[in-house]
Amino acid sequence: MAPSSLICETESWKDLKAHVENNKKTHLRDLMSDSERCQSMVVEFDGILLDYSRQRATVETIEKLYILAEAAHLKEKIHRMFNGEHINSTENRSVLHVALRASRDAVINSVGKNVVPEVWKVLDKIQDFSERVRSGSWVGATGKFLKDVVAIGIGGSFLGPLFVHTALQTDPEAMVSSKGRQLRFLANVDPIDVARTITGLNPETTVVVVVSKTFTTAETMLNARTMREWISASLGPSAVAKHMVAVSTNLKLVEKFGIDPNNAFAFWDWVGGRYSVCSAVGVLPLSLQYGFAIVEKFLQGASSIDQHFYSTPFEKNIPVLLGLLSIWNVSFLGHPARAILPYSQALEKFAPHIQQVSMESNGKGVSIDGVALPFEAGEIDFGEPGTNGQHSFYQLIHQGRVIPCDFIGVLKSQQPVYLKGEVVSNHDELMSNFFAQPDALAYGKTPEQLLKENVPSHLIPHKTFSGNRPSLSLLLPQLSAYEIGQLLAIYEHRIAVEGFLWGINSFDQWGVELGKVLASQVREQLHAFRTKGEPVQGFNFSTATMLTRYLEASSGIPADPPTRLPRI
Repeated sequence: MAPSSLICETESWKDLKAHVENNKKTHLRDLMSDSERCQSMVVEFDGILLDYSRQRATVETIEKLYILAEAAHLKEKIHRMFNGEHINSTENRSVLHVALRASRDAVINSVGKNVVPEVWKVLDKIQDFSERVRSGSWVGATGKFLKDVVAIGIGGSFLGPLFVHTALQTDPEAMVSSKGRQLRFLANVDPIDVARTITGLNPETTVVVVVSKTFTTAETMLNARTMREWISASLGPSAVAKHMVAVSTNLKLVEKFGIDPNNAFAFWDWVGGRYSVCSAVGVLPLSLQYGFAIVEKFLQGASSIDQHFYSTPFEKNIPVLLGLLSIWNVSFLGHPARAILPYSQALEKFAPHIQQVSMESNGKGVSIDGVALPFEAGEIDFGEPGTNGQHSFYQLIHQGRVIPCDFIGVLKSQQPVYLKGEVVSNHDELMSNFFAQPDALAYGKTPEQLLKENVPSHLIPHKTFSGNRPSLSLLLPQLSAYEIGQLLAIYEHRIAVEGFLWGINSFDQWGVELGKVLASQVREQLHAFRTKGEPVQGFNFSTATMLTRYLEASSGIPADPPTRLPRI
């Protein structure tokens, strides 16, 4: 494939398009009866088992996907990422979240410089600071032990750390190390989020972590000023230096805000927000809550997948296989959505995090060279833990639209329970559903089977399940900090593989900018009305009408109604 050509113009893409017609003739019931095929579609690494035999794919399909990967220069693109080349071409940046969890002796270069020593310098600083806070050698302004942490961030500065925190909360080892402490996240600029966050907290025992690379993110900084006022009102302005720290690169604004620059923890422009959980963005608040030793295991888990992704042949490479299967489902079978279904309540925030990583990365309409795509890229991600989802949206998955599913299970529960007299343990009950649902989706239920069960004829259409609905199963040995890191990295790299195949830039996010610009115009209008009484102007009729209604309701002052259709 020439550098400027589209992947859909290659012979391998066209071959897969033609292959779809043959594929439609075969039902998963038939595919699942081929034990040799099924055996070839089970891959294991470090205790993690991937079974993708319930995908609507033959052995021939997988071979053709490998050829497509070759046409897209997938191996070369993976190596370019790990080598620190500026694959984020629209921002002229490296993409090196893998460096955030590399071993201390690793060499990963960006612009000819090994960045790993810088990473470990920050990690060592986090370890030192978190241990001082947790041991009580760093105390608040009134001398009280700082046991409560509020992390302020938005998007990737919030969703990733929240996922890891939620997953660790019930891990036995993490529970011991976090006893007596609590970690809360403040993301939404809605004052309700502030009220919920500070309820029950004492400023004397609270440390606030403000996460903003530039220290200018509007929502984050307003929430930071709100928390600064909460601390200052109770303890005085000078207490801010003892109760607030920053994760930022803008030391000038950090100091201006009232935070000691020595208490700022750096990260780099080669870390995208949605890939930043392994940087100080996530490591600092998580280390304050659980201790650095626990968080280091999380980083080691992610690093193990990085090495697996980089060096393992595609046939046994879990992130590559997952990425190729997504391409097959989205671009060839025409299934744009994907359900992420973890059978562990500890993973309840996993799907929301992957929503951002996936949809912000691959929600693009042009190639990396700026050419409009003649096909749709990206997946619509959603999910809920099992078995809750079964009583929610599984109806659509079984008998409505075809939505490929990722089933994620865990061999050992973090919190096992067995009640005397019950047939199985609680975890067995959960996992019974984990094993049953993929087969139900694959095989379905035919009218003939229903007739044999004496189902009334008028109910047969309603009780028929077409089956042939693709899924894959990912089975983890347990859910400690290490496996949580592994799961995160598997999906991060899967998403990169999809972008590499589609030929898009998975590492910029210009789509979030336009709304910010327009919100700034609205903010100026609100300020002008409240301070100078200036009428609403410069907006289309619809927006002007709603703005007028909002201003009247929130201020009690009648606003002049829009009389014409102005232009922005």
